[in-house]
Amino acid sequence: MEDIKMFENLALITLQHYWYAINALLGALLVFLLFVQGGQTLITRIGKSEVEKSMLINSLGRKWEFTFTTLVTFGGAFFASFPLFYSTSFGGAYWVWMIILFAFIVQAVSYEYRSKPNNFLGKKVFDGFLFANGLIAPIFLGTAVATFFTGSPFHINDLNQSFWDSPFRGLELALALNHYSTYINLSLGLGVFFLSRTLALLYFMNSIEDATILRRSRESLLKNAIPFVILFLFFLINILVRDGYAVNEQRVVSIESFKYFNNLIQMPVVFMMLVVGVFMVLFGILRAYLKHEYSGKGIWPTGIGTVLTVFSLFLMAGFNHTAYYPSTTDIQSSLTIYNSSSSHYTLTAMSYVSLMVPFVIAYIWYAWKAMNKKKIDAEEIENEHHIY
Repeated sequence: MEDIKMFENLALITLQHYWYAINALLGALLVFLLFVQGGQTLITRIGKSEVEKSMLINSLGRKWEFTFTTLVTFGGAFFASFPLFYSTSFGGAYWVWMIILFAFIVQAVSYEYRSKPNNFLGKKVFDGFLFANGLIAPIFLGTAVATFFTGSPFHINDLNQSFWDSPFRGLELALALNHYSTYINLSLGLGVFFLSRTLALLYFMNSIEDATILRRSRESLLKNAIPFVILFLFFLINILVRDGYAVNEQRVVSIESFKYFNNLIQMPVVFMMLVVGVFMVLFGILRAYLKHEYSGKGIWPTGIGTVLTVFSLFLMAGFNHTAYYPSTTDIQSSLTIYNSSSSHYTLTAMSYVSLMVPFVIAYIWYAWKAMNKKKIDAEEIENEHHIY
């Protein structure tokens, strides 16, 4: 009976940390899976002939649903576990989220109808939709994540009703170039964009059997990896030296100098996770670029490193008595894991559902391995009846 009630016996604060960590992990997995979006922006760069483009699109088409499903799961989990964040961000910065949602809708339509008979729009139109999704989704999602550190203009009244204090509904977070925080937001958004392209190139090397595509992917690898590293370092250095939003035992939010740097020092496990993650990302990229025989395996250390790095960033933003969604217009309205979560009952019920997560991950891994059992080649594209 004690085992059955293991979650009921946990304190609310433990469940709040547990569910913030799960959401952070889902967010980290989503950033890795954005390699699909990155690959969509490289179709005409890596593929020159129709057969080459078809190989690239079909390799991505086998995985795009993973990204979409993870995005929906991430949003749903945040809605259920931290509803005040959901209503504040999704309800306040709705132009940003509507643009992201529309970009994913046109992606789904493009994969479904691109190669259908009597396609009156033509493949080029749907290829353009795929490029738009690949450009918009990583930049806007990366910019949204950056606001976990830089803050957003909102306030919350005594009835827990949230109000966005800008008429631009989230667009100002990336377009208000008169604020230095905007450059920090954009540095992560653009960094995620170039990271998604880097991961896509490694994925092409892993999933496609074609010497020309392999050569072009390797040639483009550093051209995307170097901008990513520069932009990520700009973002990381800036958040480590900037003031952060601390929460005391009375749940009062205050400004603390070097808050995020202090979080890393005071949470050595998160610090080591960040260091290991960054190392694995760089190791996978350089090894795939320098070692021809290793090129097909670079996606794995780089992918795992990406998950570890993003996971540690989310934990640094919300753990150790930190407001994970700061308000720039009313500091006491800043969201913490304490004031924005669901009830103990809801978090407990959800925690039992979370026990299914390992089985879901195992199924995804099995499906991934099954779809990649044989690399895509030109012969398969020419003979396959169902292609994207």
